[in-house]
Amino acid sequence: MLNRLVLEGIVSKSIVQKTSPSGVIHSSFVLEHRSFQYEAGLKRQAWCKVSVVASGSSLQSVIQQLIVGSKISVEGFISQHQSRNGLSKLVLHAEKITFLIHGE
Repeated sequence: MLNRLVLEGIVSKSIVQKTSPSGVIHSSFVLEHRSFQYEAGLKRQAWCKVSVVASGSSLQSVIQQLIVGSKISVEGFISQHQSRNGLSKLVLHAEKITFLIHGE
């Protein structure tokens, strides 16, 4: 089954890094997206904040360069995460992160 998401936005919260008991590095941050989209022939504003997780070492060189305000594109898949208090949220699991040039 297809599960792909590409979202552009700005890093809006600092990166948090944790290492799992098995030694895998998990980096997480929040991506804020704002754009105008067309729906039913009308222009509307789209806005969201999405939690992003990058696991493993393949994206660490990019993650180390991220700061709050970085404009990036994230490509990956979404999955549901449940917090300790039982609340669920969708999380974007990054497989590719690209810096965007201002004005794109």
